[in-house]
Amino acid sequence: MNNLGYVRVAAAVPQMRVADAQYNTQQIIQQIREAADEGVQVITFPELCVVGYTCADLFFLQQLQHNAMQALETICAATQDLPIIVIVGAPLKVDNNLYNCAFVMTDGDIVGVVPKVNLPNTAEFYEKRWFTPGRDCNVDTLDLFCGDVPFGPDLLFITPSFTFGIEMCEDLWSPLPPSTQLAIQGAEIIFNLSSSNCITGKHAFRRQMITQQSARVHCGYVYSSSGVGESTTDVVFSGSTYIAENGDMLCEGERFQRQSSMIIGEIDIERLRTDRQRNTNFTCDHLGQYRKIYATPLEYPQPTLALHRQFDAHPFVPEGKDSELFFSDVFAIQTNGLAKRWEHTHAQSMVIGISGGLDSTLALLVACFTADMLGYDRKKVIGVTMPGFGTSDRTYQNALHLMEQLGITMFEIPIRDAVIQHFQDIGHDISQHDITYENAQARERTQILMDMANKYNGMVVGTGDLSELALGWATYNGDQMSMYGVNAGVPKTLVKAVVNYAADNIFGGEIGVILHDIIDTPVSPELLPADENAGIEGELQTTIAQKTEDKVGPYELHDFFIYYTMRYGFTREKIQYMAEQAFIDVYDSETIEKWLNTFMRRFFQQQYKRSCMPDGPKVTFVSLSPRGDWRMPSDATLI
Repeated sequence: MNNLGYVRVAAAVPQMRVADAQYNTQQIIQQIREAADEGVQVITFPELCVVGYTCADLFFLQQLQHNAMQALETICAATQDLPIIVIVGAPLKVDNNLYNCAFVMTDGDIVGVVPKVNLPNTAEFYEKRWFTPGRDCNVDTLDLFCGDVPFGPDLLFITPSFTFGIEMCEDLWSPLPPSTQLAIQGAEIIFNLSSSNCITGKHAFRRQMITQQSARVHCGYVYSSSGVGESTTDVVFSGSTYIAENGDMLCEGERFQRQSSMIIGEIDIERLRTDRQRNTNFTCDHLGQYRKIYATPLEYPQPTLALHRQFDAHPFVPEGKDSELFFSDVFAIQTNGLAKRWEHTHAQSMVIGISGGLDSTLALLVACFTADMLGYDRKKVIGVTMPGFGTSDRTYQNALHLMEQLGITMFEIPIRDAVIQHFQDIGHDISQHDITYENAQARERTQILMDMANKYNGMVVGTGDLSELALGWATYNGDQMSMYGVNAGVPKTLVKAVVNYAADNIFGGEIGVILHDIIDTPVSPELLPADENAGIEGELQTTIAQKTEDKVGPYELHDFFIYYTMRYGFTREKIQYMAEQAFIDVYDSETIEKWLNTFMRRFFQQQYKRSCMPDGPKVTFVSLSPRGDWRMPSDATLI
């Protein structure tokens, strides 16, 4: 697991009794052992969990302070020979001051103690009555039962594979959370020991704060808060636990559990490091240096258990309540990009080749919406269907019906005779269904569209999508070329989802029926006929002989490969592993490896096509524009 960049972490909430350090210690040790058995590398517990957050004036009692120290010694001894780092909360008297502290332990030793910096002192919170803020400590080393231990809020904990820092409860709610400075100094995971009570609305707000902070500083964030056993007098605690990563909530625990509970998840350190490399604001020159503490536990086991985190098989396509807003944003980006180009060029029309397939359908919908936005008659959108040797009756009829229903200007220009003449001119045997046979048709169609644009003072709107660009699945100076590639930022899986959204939420009726049939049609360039002689005389095919995914592989796999190659720069090994988990019931390992190899080979061989691709709107985090996000040499090789 380590060599793929995952760190297994846990947030635990022990069943506890207020002020009963002995009982609490037993519960904590039990959860440490359970976590170690699960291959957890770091486990964090709630704030002051050894004795309880709600001890109030009991914190002043010497007996409680003594019991807390004894409990820490017992917990520390229990970590001996366990390959795990443990973070527990307890009060600690230093000189004449009492601090609310996080103790970091591993292999029978305390490697560092971090005091809480920001103490709440409003409403139901009275921490300044008992504790001193961590920023006011005047010592940096403690003499504890295990020897000299670093002490202070300026500690960074270094392990062989990642760096982490600690903040506590109110720290997160402050205007400048310590986690911000810790992250800038190098902390990749923040552990928060908390004791945040429960009132209506607070859970959602706290959850939002955690995800936002993890996104703001590109970190993993592990949060554990006091459970129901802390509930006393006027406050109730729910035992909230969260594991977040760079704005995503990986997992969260069920609240109000009356028994000990724990969540386990994996944080992707490589993902975080990729985003930090791209963020040029990650610099610590203006901050005081933090002390680096080396927390090296026994060698971590390589877990054979599956990861607790799940991988979305379709990372470009959102699900849930926010998906409709996402899809409408896709349309908004595409239409506004095309509208700007249309207005700027003073073109009188938009010319689009309509095949009856997904890509040209989305481009046509965008062009129609753009015309509506600009107040233009949809007749300014010119759709041209160009049946060839492999055109099927299904796609042909869908192309005609869709154009008719949308009310655009329609042309049908068969390409068979022109291509046959071209074959005669260059001496190509028409029975030879090779790359020349296919590309001649694609280039003939592009020539027609370009000349139609000249004839009607228009612009050719390209229909090729981001997935095709990544694979180089386009004919150079054929469908690779246009005057504005409106789909260039939209991967194939998202094209399908957006068209489906349009069918269900925008159109319905007859157009919706046509769109759904287009969605259900196999993806094909339709350049090859069903047999050697079919298509020459102009008849349409009853079947689609050429299916793109049989040739280059499933687009859902390629979009997965594109996302994790371009968004995070992951290794082939890691992408293969992730794909095996994401598509565990769909494709076997051999199939995934086969198409991953195809993707890597084509991605590097076909950059020259992308180096001269037309302008097109960036839609998602991933873009292949040679002028923007992806500036790659055309002749690079990466093994």
